[in-house]
Amino acid sequence: MLLSLTQQRFSCNVQKKQKKWYSGKKKRHTIKFQVSMHYMTGKILSVCCDKGRVHDFKIFNKSIKYLKFKPFFIVDKGYLGIEKLGFGCLVPFKAKRGCALDKQLKKFNKEISRRRIGIEHVFGRMKIFKILSCVYRNRRKRINLRFNLLAGIYNLEWAGDQKDGCLKND
Repeated sequence: MLLSLTQQRFSCNVQKKQKKWYSGKKKRHTIKFQVSMHYMTGKILSVCCDKGRVHDFKIFNKSIKYLKFKPFFIVDKGYLGIEKLGFGCLVPFKAKRGCALDKQLKKFNKEISRRRIGIEHVFGRMKIFKILSCVYRNRRKRINLRFNLLAGIYNLEWAGDQKDGCLKND
């Protein structure tokens, strides 16, 4: 199972509640969406959303309550503590300060990125819809519903176009 996050900008008009939604990384008000995708079929399995300032791993902890099995995850650096929870996962290695990575570890990281690129392509295809690529100006309560609907459209349109267990190139 591939797991990754994307952030979407939105307009924040209420002064009292601005700090909850402000992402220091993006320097604007955002909302985060965590998408889990099946590795072989390319279908989106679940979507979880939270405020922009919440860490990736906290969103993961919130979303695993609904899993009925323990899948094997291919993730990025934001999910470093998954092994401690008992899940199998592939996380890229990071070089220590002042040292370079070995050639084997670089190959391993390249292989992980090669497998993870599928979910980044999913985000690219979903951001074709202007509601995800532009500033969201509607009610925040409905944004999770709209992202789930777009994930369903993705599953119908693109992930449904598969042959022999691998995604067909568009």
